[in-house]
Amino acid sequence: MSGGGLIRAALTNRSLVVGLVLSLVFVGAALISFIWVPQDVTALDIANKIKPPSAAHPLGTDHFGRDILSMIMVGARTSIAVAVVAVVIGMGLGVPLGLAAAARRGSLLDEVIMRGNDLVFAFPSLLIAIMITAVFGPSALNAIIAIGIFNIPVFARLTRGAALSLWTRDYVLAARVAGKGAVRISAEHILPNVTNLLIVQGTIQFSLGILAEAALSYVGLGAQPPIPSWGRMLADSQTMISLAPHMAIFPGLAILLTVLGLNLMGDGLRDLFDPRIRRDRR
Repeated sequence: MSGGGLIRAALTNRSLVVGLVLSLVFVGAALISFIWVPQDVTALDIANKIKPPSAAHPLGTDHFGRDILSMIMVGARTSIAVAVVAVVIGMGLGVPLGLAAAARRGSLLDEVIMRGNDLVFAFPSLLIAIMITAVFGPSALNAIIAIGIFNIPVFARLTRGAALSLWTRDYVLAARVAGKGAVRISAEHILPNVTNLLIVQGTIQFSLGILAEAALSYVGLGAQPPIPSWGRMLADSQTMISLAPHMAIFPGLAILLTVLGLNLMGDGLRDLFDPRIRRDRR
């Protein structure tokens, strides 16, 4: 499909457009928070604690009198940063491992890589985070490491599965006959043909990373005070839910809409990159 045709198909894909809009809203909020927020998120105003939404505080205040809108904006950059870096770690290590396993299918290297993936899959990101924080203490960095480690086998398995089918293609066989080695074939012929799948999976893992960061912060293993975090905002609200339900509603909506937007965008990208799905939906 040409560039113009791809753009037209993207604009007519409702899931992609809605998901992109929702995602850009929160990315934009995170970027704006670097230069402006309605209120200082580190300033306590006990006199105005647990105030409902008003003109001065559009989303209300928390139990310390902090502006919830400002907290959500600053918390967005925490969640997005953790999720992005975790996906980069997973993709940066998982993709080469998957390519290597596919290139040496059935070998000891393939077996070691795949059994290593199974071992990591046996430990959820939350459990990995608990083990890491038991040694190094809770922090956003340790949350990134935990989520990133869990992402590695996801991308390794996806890359290996997609690459295995490509190694039997005629153009790969021709490259082998021409004397190209496995590393060069993987870089020049295999990787470009699995990039679309990796982009879609990266979007999905990004949304899961935001959920994982919120879960880790909720139990106190993510970003630590005074850095705002959506998960910790939910944790702080649980004892105030009857007095100030807005403390739980707005951070929860932020997580819900961001994850929904990323999942819709992932579905839209999958539809866009897979011509068979586009044909079936016509």
